[in-house]
Amino acid sequence: MKRIWAILLAFLLFGFQGTTDKAHSQSSATAPAPIQITLPNEKDSLHFAVFGDMGTGAPPQKQIADLMWQARQIFPYDFVLMTGDNLYGGESPRDYENKFSLPYQQLLASGVKFYASLGNHDNSNQRFFKDFNMNGKEYYSFKKGNVRFFALNSNYMDAAQLRWLEEELKNSGADWKICFFHHPPYSSGKQHGSSTELRKVLEPLFLKYGVSVVFNGHEHFYERIKPQQGIYYFITGAGGKLRPGDIKASPLTEKAFDQDQHFMLIEVKQDQLYFQPISRTGKTIDSGVITRNQPKGP
Repeated sequence: MKRIWAILLAFLLFGFQGTTDKAHSQSSATAPAPIQITLPNEKDSLHFAVFGDMGTGAPPQKQIADLMWQARQIFPYDFVLMTGDNLYGGESPRDYENKFSLPYQQLLASGVKFYASLGNHDNSNQRFFKDFNMNGKEYYSFKKGNVRFFALNSNYMDAAQLRWLEEELKNSGADWKICFFHHPPYSSGKQHGSSTELRKVLEPLFLKYGVSVVFNGHEHFYERIKPQQGIYYFITGAGGKLRPGDIKASPLTEKAFDQDQHFMLIEVKQDQLYFQPISRTGKTIDSGVITRNQPKGP
């Protein structure tokens, strides 16, 4: 009997400890590594973040949000561009809370502003949500430093929006012109691929008025497209959703990553734009610098 109790006691002490260590080891394996910022991170340059397809309410979205908060302690950005699909499923007050307000509560409380564009899973009523900063408009522009940003609604690219965009581009008075919207004009995704019809109507305006950079979502991965006639296109559509293995071999791809969720950090310093996408594990998956192209028209 004493021997049985001794065996039982040993199991309770050492067997339980072994289980605990295994669980701790698994947890540690998935914990994000400390973020290493590769950007210049200079005080007087413009800092911001970009991501899309985030609004799931699932744990990976919260993990990306926590990592974005961690990154801001090192790289103090003040605003975030959203490339669409901001809320998946319902859009009740509880959905807004669970899929946006709660995941990003630390960033919102610290004064970070989120600028949304509409994706194909989004209701146009999102334009009235205060923390999306759309001010009731499905497409709009705003200026930060020497950059003018243009949020477009790629769900309905009608003649009225195109006329608005041309006037805004022509009269922007900014060194940098950066557009962000949901559907990518260029993509190596198997699920969706390039939005060629959208490209036909938008790219002539981008070229005429000197748009340098375009951020898109829709595809649930990261892709940096090879420069197209001097314009740099990025797909950043895995802030919550993910579609592993969706990137096909393509001559369009400069760099791509579809194995984990991610967000991007951007720094604009005079005529240079630095970029750094970061995965959910804290790994830098790409980085580089873009020199601003000069406009070919007015």
